[in-house]
Formats: sequence, C-alpha cells, structure tokens
Amino acid sequence: MQESIQAGAILIKEGTRLPENLRFESESCMPGWRIVKNLDSYGLDRKIREAGWTFFCRAGETRATVFGIDKEKMVRRAIEQILAALKSKAFNSLAIVRITAQSSKRFLGVGYLAVSAQSRHIQESSVLFKPKDLPGPAKQIGPPTEPIQRPRLVQAAESDITDPAAKATVLNTQSSVL
Repeated sequence: MQESIQAGAILIKEGTRLPENLRFESESCMPGWRIVKNLDSYGLDRKIREAGWTFFCRAGETRATVFGIDKEKMVRRAIEQILAALKSKAFNSLAIVRITAQSSKRFLGVGYLAVSAQSRHIQESSVLFKPKDLPGPAKQIGPPTEPIQRPRLVQAAESDITDPAAKATVLNTQSSVL
C-alpha cells in the first residue's frame, strides 16, 4: 500500500548511491522517486551518519501551491512542481517541510494547499562540492604558489629632488625606515 505523503517525509531519487550497510524501507511514490517509510529526516540523517556518510541540508525552501478537491492528488502535484523547479539543482533527496491544507482554505469555492520542501543530498564525502564538480576554473585555496612581488623602496638621491619641502619629507621617510 502506498504511504501518504506528509510533513516530515523524505523522498529519495531512484538510483541514488547509498552506503551498503544503510537499511531502511521505501516504496515508489512518483516516477523516479521513492518515499522513505518509518523514518523522518532526523532518523535518516542519524542512520546515514552512522554509516559514515553525510546527509546535506541545502539552504532555502521551495514552495508550491495547488488547487483541487482531492488532498492526496494536490500534494503529489505540488511535489511534482517543486521537483520541476529544482530540476537544475544537484540534489538526490527532498524533505517535505510543511503541508498547509485546511478545509476552510478555499479560493472561489475550490480548495487549495501549499507544500514547502527542502532539497537534501546524500553522499559519502563531507564536502558538498568538489572542485571537479564546479563549473569554470577551480579556485586555489591556501597560499599562492608564486611568491608575491612586494614593492621596493626607492631611495632618492638628495640631488634629484629640487623642492625643499619634498626633500625634507623624503629624508625623514628614509631615516624612519632605516
């Protein structure tokens, strides 16, 4: 029997690489996605960390509002809209944060609900992005490989300076540096 999607549910993209020792129940809930049964995001996060992997929580929530009569169908349509909006983002799981639906919420006699979700990502490394995954040239982090060229102090000969005020400034600067 297909489990209804509620706030706190986790969806994982089919084919996602998972640790071999990670065990949990799931079932297909929509094309290309499986819903995790009997675990919320905290429980799944704990199991993933015990396996030595990381369950990243991506910043921000995505929200979709849909109209209809059947609550289950509306929730699925809202999640499909969220997945379509996040299609270009790199993530392999989705946490349903909130489902706002009340029988009193109607627009022109038709019920509506809003679903908020947060993209999550399961991976072995504790670094979300590796340099090879980033677009464009990789930035170097750490000390530069070439020495920094520092400006050299140029000492002026007294005979090169004709302005008396400038000559006094240069002589004072040279004596304070030495």
